[in-house]
Amino acid sequence: MSVDMPCLDIQCAELSDARWAELLPLLQRCQAVRLNDCGLTEAQCTDISSALQANPALTELNLRSNELGDAGVHRVLQALQSSSCKILKLSFQNCYLTAAGCGVLSGTLRSLPTLQELHLSDNPLGDAGLQLLCEGFLDPQCHLEKLQLEYCRLSSAGCEPLGSAFRAKPDFKELTVSNNDIDEAGFCALCQGLKDSPCQLETLKLENCGATSDSCRDLCSILASKASLWEPALGNNKLGDVGVAELCPELLHPSSSLKTLWIWECGLTAKRCRDLCRVLRAKDSLKELSLAGNKLGDEGARLLCESLLEPGCQLESLWLKSCSLTGACCSHFSSVLAQNKFLLEVQIRDNRLGDAGVQELCQGLGQPGSVLRSLWLGDCDVSDRICGSLPATRLANHSLRELDLSNNCLGDAGVLQLMEILRQPACLLEQQLVLYDIYWSLEMEMEMEMAAGPGEGEVIPEGHLLSRFLPARLLRPTLPGQPGLEAPLGSHPAYPRFEEKR
Repeated sequence: MSVDMPCLDIQCAELSDARWAELLPLLQRCQAVRLNDCGLTEAQCTDISSALQANPALTELNLRSNELGDAGVHRVLQALQSSSCKILKLSFQNCYLTAAGCGVLSGTLRSLPTLQELHLSDNPLGDAGLQLLCEGFLDPQCHLEKLQLEYCRLSSAGCEPLGSAFRAKPDFKELTVSNNDIDEAGFCALCQGLKDSPCQLETLKLENCGATSDSCRDLCSILASKASLWEPALGNNKLGDVGVAELCPELLHPSSSLKTLWIWECGLTAKRCRDLCRVLRAKDSLKELSLAGNKLGDEGARLLCESLLEPGCQLESLWLKSCSLTGACCSHFSSVLAQNKFLLEVQIRDNRLGDAGVQELCQGLGQPGSVLRSLWLGDCDVSDRICGSLPATRLANHSLRELDLSNNCLGDAGVLQLMEILRQPACLLEQQLVLYDIYWSLEMEMEMEMAAGPGEGEVIPEGHLLSRFLPARLLRPTLPGQPGLEAPLGSHPAYPRFEEKR
């Protein structure tokens, strides 16, 4: 390792005593220290504290998914009390921190004026812990800009002090409280506090928080008062057609800087899809839209596709997983794939498109003008027959980088045709070909090993990512959010990246 290494980044690794002894000197000089899921416990926190006290260059500390506990976190925080500490980002996500440890953390907020980001998700802080945090958050010396509190066992009672604290925080930009049962009362308290705050809020994540259509009035007040808000994440709330329709006029406001909209599993149907389509047509700033888990049906898909063909729509990523679509809507999507010059990613998994529907998609994808880079067709009732359409598509389309055909009825014949596609010099599927839950015979597996050539062969377990079976196509798997980071095949989730936008 370089003597002047600016970052120590280790993930999902068990650190032996010898390896730990090697790393400690690095903790004294690295600008960023990330030791995620490394089996650290309270015992190592004394070493970490001593090392960090000697590191005036530290700006980021991430100890996510280690069993530090309140005592361990306390010891680490002691190292950050120095007046020379200039830390900007701090993460104790999933570190077994409870309300008892929040008192010390609150004091840290008072003594670290440089701290901008605090990640505490997946800790059972509860309302009592949040109350203590808010006391430190309110201190004039605290200039926190981003706070993550997902899965922290919060209720509406905890939202009262947090909402009040925002009123005194002009620097605040990002709040995540998803997956807490804060219900409508908590929504109201947070929204009122943010509305009254002078802050330029950019990201608000309130997924799975118990909101209903009645909560949309509070959300509208945020959208109306915060033109800076570019990412409202509202998925898995019972907003319904009425609630989404109420939000759309505020999303359409000329001053709105909307870029990303997540309203997956919100009870939206084709009935009110027209309201959302008006946003698509008018907001060229909107780049990502997740409508996964809403029963849009083929009629909703048709309305969306008409909007995607309008010149004012510049959407780049569209997620329509589990939207009750059939092959009947694929002719509309085919036109979009052939003509739209902005759409780069379509996630349409878990819809009953069938071979005929996917065949139509391939016709659009095969047009020379298609710019699509990622297409996700897992669990779409596709059989081996569709694989015959893909070679012609690949020869015509030079943009596609990612293709998912997981959990479809493919066998040896289909996998063989996919291998032929990868052998073509024009094929640019350089990121990943995903074939989870596709089962092939032992003979097929042996052929893939032989295709890899001397020194390249390896047995690919059934149901895993089909990778590295051609020497010219090293499709190395990556962890979500970590491009280029290799990991063992068995460490990947069932559908990589899908859970980011549900």
